[in-house]
Amino acid sequence: MPDIPKYKLASREWKPEKTIIDVKGCQIGGDEIFLIAGPCAVESEAQIDEIASYISQLGIKFLRGGAFKPRTSPYNFQGLQQEGLDLLRQMSNQYNLGVITEVMDLSLLDTVYPYTDIIQIGSRNMKNYHLLKEIGKTDKPIMLKRGMDATIEEWLLAAEYILLGGNDQVILCERGIRTFDTSSRNTLDIAGIALAKQLSHLPVISDPSQATGSRDLIKSASLASIAGGADGLMIEVHNDPKKALSDGPQSLYLDQLKDMLPALAKVSKAVDKTCSWKNKHEIVNV
Repeated sequence: MPDIPKYKLASREWKPEKTIIDVKGCQIGGDEIFLIAGPCAVESEAQIDEIASYISQLGIKFLRGGAFKPRTSPYNFQGLQQEGLDLLRQMSNQYNLGVITEVMDLSLLDTVYPYTDIIQIGSRNMKNYHLLKEIGKTDKPIMLKRGMDATIEEWLLAAEYILLGGNDQVILCERGIRTFDTSSRNTLDIAGIALAKQLSHLPVISDPSQATGSRDLIKSASLASIAGGADGLMIEVHNDPKKALSDGPQSLYLDQLKDMLPALAKVSKAVDKTCSWKNKHEIVNV
């Protein structure tokens, strides 16, 4: 008799068919690769407007951007906070984009909730079980990032806390884990993506920007993620990465994002997935 996993609601034993989450006209976990793009942090109206306008012209339907930023150093940019949320919603309305942004702390849930379409739980909070319990009582999709030192089982058990609260709209996000190797910011666990898809019915996306820490590696990591079974990608992009206030080295230039889309479409097709972004001849003049 096979072992019964500790994570019951997240397991394939509980629900053999895959979960598909419908949000803002996108189906996450279905036959279409889901793309999210945007800056690590919202810095100004001009910055987020230029980026939002560009990605919307590419056919990308979700904008990411941090309003409240958890930073390792207290002296680094902490985000525009309420102003950042206002700008995200303004861009959402102007360009018909969905929004994903992070809730850092339970005290900020009510503040962030009206401004976002998907609530992001960052890697630092994957083991904040009280927060996960309360997030599970909400009715919006939750993107749960894997902790930087978390096993696959711990990641799925964290999802279980949310599912137990009644919210079944959980998206898992592989964002790289810490290993002995310091050649890249983190180590992207492609096998972990495939395993999570095998063990759980929940959709799994990849964050190649956070995983690699280098814009030169994002394309390869993105292609590998889709080949490994990821349902989507969350990619950092900036209109002027050299002047970014947060994570500039891992942010693509706008043209780099456009240039990698045809290759992503080819790999998507190879794994029997479709893509929602525009094809090559449609984005030449963007």
